Amino acid sequence: MSKRHHPSNVRIKRDYFAFLKEAKGHSESTVDAVASAIAGYECFTGWADLRTFSPELAAQYKRSVLTRVHPITGEPFSSSTAYTTFGHVKRFIQWLSMQPGYRSRIKFSDAEYLNSASNDARIATAKRETVGPEMSQIMAIIGAMPHATDVDKRNRALIAFTTLTGARDAAIRTFKLKHYDEARRCIFQDAREVKTKLAKSFVTFILPVEKSLYEIFLEWVHFLRTQRDWSDEDPLFPATKSSQEPDMLFGVGRLDRRHWANARPICDIFRRACRKAGLQYFNPHSFRNTLTRYGMSICHSAEEFKAWSQNFGHDHVLTTFL
Repeated sequence: MSKRHHPSNVRIKRDYFAFLKEAKGHSESTVDAVASAIAGYECFTGWADLRTFSPELAAQYKRSVLTRVHPITGEPFSSSTAYTTFGHVKRFIQWLSMQPGYRSRIKFSDAEYLNSASNDARIATAKRETVGPEMSQIMAIIGAMPHATDVDKRNRALIAFTTLTGARDAAIRTFKLKHYDEARRCIFQDAREVKTKLAKSFVTFILPVEKSLYEIFLEWVHFLRTQRDWSDEDPLFPATKSSQEPDMLFGVGRLDRRHWANARPICDIFRRACRKAGLQYFNPHSFRNTLTRYGMSICHSAEEFKAWSQNFGHDHVLTTFL
């Protein structure tokens, strides 16, 4: 066995990751983050047996994390990163303290030594105001975008659609053409096929914002169906196909009949569009803040804003303001 692994650690971690996925229902990405945090603790201990955990070791480990610097920026890791890392390791140690072979070596209360300092915890959990663009800025972004190629058309329609619905980027990348109902002017966020938050299904109606945005999006839908023969099962916002050029270099080609693997390309589209318009970068999620402000300005009653809030998939109005 490699020095970087302890046999009993490998077995017990495998059991813990299975517990997180099967019993707690955590996603693969969450389990990966937990695994990374635990590996960091093991590295600090020199890959010692996890049974050696103690309050003294916990304190030393915390100090090592808090004094660690980012390998690229040279800056200390943020309070938020440390808080999250300590939390992952703490919950693992608590679970370990209830497992056969570990109960006699680790006390459940020992994991409390992995808590962040009160001030650090407050900094890490503080709610920060998220700035979203003004509607006039969104129109400036759209106006500065080219729309000559298929990819250009997709990019412009993508930002228009985000403004019309406030949909999350994870959902946007997984929508199919069939999820949009033109007759009802709504999109069905079907959790069986769409990557929605908390796997929740709901209907989002096109919001009454700038009319030209809806025209851009609708033109895009018709373009896919009539000029590119897209079917119901094809992506609403497809990935870009990479094509090999005659000089053997790979370049950006046309649209591909597949979904993006993750939301990073969507963020890149927003970043480039904001830069072209001479504005700071506004990420896709910030557009939800714009729509919240806009809804507050045009809704005339609590009932109207409640309906506006539900369009984001929120059961409670207060969630919209968080």
